Amino acid sequence: MDLVIQGPALKSEALDTFKVVCNPARIGWSGDAARCVAVREDAETRRAVAGLAEYWKLDAAFVPDELRLADFRLLAMDMDSTLINIESLDEVAAYAGKGAEVAAITEAAMRGEIADYAESLRRRVAMLAGVEAGLLDRVYDEKLRLNPGAERLVRAAQDAGLSTLLVTGGFTQFTARMQARLGLAATRSNELEIIDGRLTGRVSGPGGGPILDAAGKAEALAQTCAALGCATDKAIAIGDGANDLKMMKLAGLSVAYRAKPVVQAQARYALNHATLAGVLSWFCDTDSASRARDTRA
Repeated sequence: MDLVIQGPALKSEALDTFKVVCNPARIGWSGDAARCVAVREDAETRRAVAGLAEYWKLDAAFVPDELRLADFRLLAMDMDSTLINIESLDEVAAYAGKGAEVAAITEAAMRGEIADYAESLRRRVAMLAGVEAGLLDRVYDEKLRLNPGAERLVRAAQDAGLSTLLVTGGFTQFTARMQARLGLAATRSNELEIIDGRLTGRVSGPGGGPILDAAGKAEALAQTCAALGCATDKAIAIGDGANDLKMMKLAGLSVAYRAKPVVQAQARYALNHATLAGVLSWFCDTDSASRARDTRA
């Protein structure tokens, strides 16, 4: 088992403390990521590593030394606050003067405090009845940005032969643009009803069906894997909110990105400091740290 440590705060003095705890055979280090090869991984070591990671504000992950990105078939990503830097509906609401009310419901839903995600989405969208649809374009142009490392992660996955799926409780008005921008293979999202250039306050799921909630995200991942002819354990799933958990549990590798505590507690790996491209550091076929200069332990 290897230990990958990464984040912008990675310095030699921090790495030295991990070396003492996990006794690696060697260390590869490049930029913001280091791979400690053949480490101890008993419960005491894992607790110590977790404590050091919190102290130094770094992400630490125990990974199999043979883990390869090319062994997976699908990269499935949430959109809001995962692939992109905003909660898109909250930003539309802010422009419409309803920001605080909508954001409060969004935050509770993402923390898992609202059991019925679909109903919470209907409540939020209903608050925007009559709002000009042009605000969607304004949010995209003025507020929406890819999270750091997102494009690099997507390109690397595509280069390794993985299909890419954007699956979100957000809306087609944003996912269609993300698909075109990143060349994503597929998207699955909800649809805002617009009549005469204004939001009606109604929302539906893909193709007018049920709202895409946690179960819908999991179903989208399973259906995509079936179409690819692979089991769901060949999927990587990345998310930040409670409505991502069912999808993440199906995947062979789950990643909590800047996630709510309930998600971090259940994901296999978490990124709280490194960018989305930090995912790549865990794989021996994409890990730059493992190919960088070696430092004897």
